[in-house]
Amino acid sequence: MSNLTLQARRRERLRYQLRQKSSGRPRLSVFRSGKHIYAQIIDDAQGVTLAAASSLDKELRAALKTGADKDAASAVGKLIAERSKVAGVIAVVFDRGSYLYHGRVKALAEAAREGGLDF
Repeated sequence: MSNLTLQARRRERLRYQLRQKSSGRPRLSVFRSGKHIYAQIIDDAQGVTLAAASSLDKELRAALKTGADKDAASAVGKLIAERSKVAGVIAVVFDRGSYLYHGRVKALAEAAREGGLDF
């Protein structure tokens, strides 16, 4: 099996478990690339994105040295928490995708919790 299929299986397994346990909460989805990190709050019932933030945002880009470290992930976590409050979302489920809860993904999650998101 290729690595891509294993990643896809891991992601689908996690999303199935989230659907079972979410009880109508929106999903905080994280995507991590080699150069940046992205976060979205998605309402799966309606199929819309309620809030989004990334290390590419103009206000963060100037303040960050690079978009690919824990500092950038923390900044994105704080920004997504602020934007979710504006959208009226406080409680979410955390979708780490196929990534381990470690490093940049963990830093983003902890910063979002500190910013007021409940998961």
